[in-house]
Amino acid sequence: MNKIKLITPDQRYGFCLVAIAPIRRAPSDTSEIVSQLLFGEPIEVQEFGRPWVKIQSFLDGYEGYIDGKHILPLTPKEFKKWSDNKIYLSAPFTFLQTPWGKQLISKGSLVGESAQFKIGDFDFELQASPLPASNDLWENALDYLNSPYLWGGKSMFGIDCSGFTQAIFRLQGINLPRDAYEQEELGEAIDFEEAQLGDLAFFTNKDGKVIHVGIIGENNQIIHASGRVRIDELKENGIWNEEMELFSHSLSSIKRVG
Repeated sequence: MNKIKLITPDQRYGFCLVAIAPIRRAPSDTSEIVSQLLFGEPIEVQEFGRPWVKIQSFLDGYEGYIDGKHILPLTPKEFKKWSDNKIYLSAPFTFLQTPWGKQLISKGSLVGESAQFKIGDFDFELQASPLPASNDLWENALDYLNSPYLWGGKSMFGIDCSGFTQAIFRLQGINLPRDAYEQEELGEAIDFEEAQLGDLAFFTNKDGKVIHVGIIGENNQIIHASGRVRIDELKENGIWNEEMELFSHSLSSIKRVG
């Protein structure tokens, strides 16, 4: 096995070596999880510490603190090469053989274009070849069905509403921002009657703040992360939850992105 050399104070770039790494608001295990890194995600170091390293995600610019034991260093050249050559894993789950042993990774993780690939000096091998991401947005979304809701989550093991939409659109080649209110600022506004499969629906609280997002399907369906990733009916004034017999979210806008 390769010896793992963790990131040091003089190194600026790295990548996530574990299946899921929590990004926390403050440098503490008890601090709120604001987002996550999945395997292979490249990062830039902003502040070095032990064990906490303040990082910025290369993919969406999100900032926070992660345990330094969850990242490995890359040189600037290696960082650029990996950022240019990675793809998103489209299989729901697969095992990855790493220099430090076998580990399970989930859909949306960053892998190479073939089953055997390198990140910097490290060699990896997928148990199954990384199939090209499906062009079927709804099919990709259904893979997450019944994944539990997790504030700050981005994986099939736990995901929040904007993490879900970000993950699905990345598989379509569209890199959305991390939070729902940022995503709402993008795209073309669409009337309810003109909504199509793949449009994003946004929802506000009583103060008018965007707090929720989901993906519109056919026949007024909406798939979104609320308690779990679920399919509900979208009506002109919000999401109708048949199980609870109430409107769970108030519709604010519909946007078409991409």
